[in-house]
Amino acid sequence: MLSYLSSMPTSKRAWGLLFGSALCLEIAALYFQHVADLRPCIMCIYQRTAVFGIMFAALPAMIINNLITRLIGYVGWAISAIWGFIIAYEHVDIQTAVNPFFATCEFVPNFPSWAPLHQWLPNIFGATGDCGNIDWSFMDMSMPQWMMVIFAIYTVILAFILTSRLWVNRSL
Repeated sequence: MLSYLSSMPTSKRAWGLLFGSALCLEIAALYFQHVADLRPCIMCIYQRTAVFGIMFAALPAMIINNLITRLIGYVGWAISAIWGFIIAYEHVDIQTAVNPFFATCEFVPNFPSWAPLHQWLPNIFGATGDCGNIDWSFMDMSMPQWMMVIFAIYTVILAFILTSRLWVNRSL
């Protein structure tokens, strides 16, 4: 089992699976936004950006799989999954605040000036919702709570893969 996990990152198919899972989450997010008419807030947009980060982290190793592209993938995957978990946690904190008057979020995304994604792609990165609203739930969990689970799963999978790579192969 450990050797199987260890060999996965050398396969373009495994990186394609990572890319595909993040793409499915993005499609689901756009479905919720444009079909189910759930308006994303700033925190939702930041979580969406983290999922895009995971998706784009998989691209280099999916196209050309070597040590350098895998390292790029690992770093992008780790940063995006952990950052996404932190944002989702903060979002849950806002939604469950005892005094919601003090638990607010920004009105405009804080993207870098060199990449104003909310201006370039407003249908994807434009925030029109309120962070404190819980407009959707499944199994008594809100969307950001599910995103915490999803980002935790991405992080645990990465940890297992890196551990198995270092344990079995002694290299990444």
